[in-house]
Amino acid sequence: MQARRLIATTLCSAAALAALSGCKSKGDIVVDEGVGITAVRSKCPAVGIPEYTGDMTVFGPGAGQTADNIDVVAAMTDVRSQCNEDVGGDKVSAQVSFQVLARRNDARGARTVTLPFFVSVLQGGSAVTSKRVGQITLNFADGQDRAQATATGTAYVDRAAATLPQDIRERITRKRKAGDADAAVDPLAAPEIKAAVARATFEVLVGFQLTEAQLAYNATR
Repeated sequence: MQARRLIATTLCSAAALAALSGCKSKGDIVVDEGVGITAVRSKCPAVGIPEYTGDMTVFGPGAGQTADNIDVVAAMTDVRSQCNEDVGGDKVSAQVSFQVLARRNDARGARTVTLPFFVSVLQGGSAVTSKRVGQITLNFADGQDRAQATATGTAYVDRAAATLPQDIRERITRKRKAGDADAAVDPLAAPEIKAAVARATFEVLVGFQLTEAQLAYNATR
C-alpha cells in the first residue's frame, strides 16, 4: 500500500498491486476441467487507479485545508484501455482514456482549470518502468459550477518481458493424469513459477499527480 501512495508524488517510485489481466480468452490462467492448467495470459497490461490518487482537492489561498476553503474538487472516472497484443514490434502499446468530473465552489465568471495527471507502467507489483505526467484542462462556463473533460495517454510494455519463458509455460500447461504424484499440486504455487508470473505481469496506473499535502489529505479525510 505504501508503494501505491508513493507513485503519486515521485517520478520513479514503486506503486500498486499487480493483477493478472483480461478474461478467459485473454489473460487468465484457468483450470481446464481438472486435468491441467491452460495459460491464456495477455501481454496487454491491466489498468487501474492507485489508492488515494483518483481524486484531487484544490484549496484557495490562506485558511489552509478546511472545508470552507475548498476551491475545486475533481475525480477520475470511466478509465478505459485499448490494447492489441498481436501488433508486431518490441513493445505492446496500451491507449488509456479517462474522464475527469470537477466542481468549483464559486460559479461566478468563466474559468479554466488545469490539473496534472500521470500515466505509469508497473511491473511485478513493485517496479515502475516508466511514468509520464500530462495535464487535463477543464472549462467552467459563467454561472456553472461543474465541468468535465476527457484525457488520453499511451503506455508501452516490453513484449519480451511480458512473455512467460517457455519452460515456465510448459510447467504450467503440462497435462497431469489422475493418480500422478503431482496431479493435485498447483504448479502456480511453486516459488519460481510465481516469481516468473509476477515478472511478466504489468499494470498501467493513472491518477492525479498530487503534492504531498494533497496526498495526505486524501489519505486522511
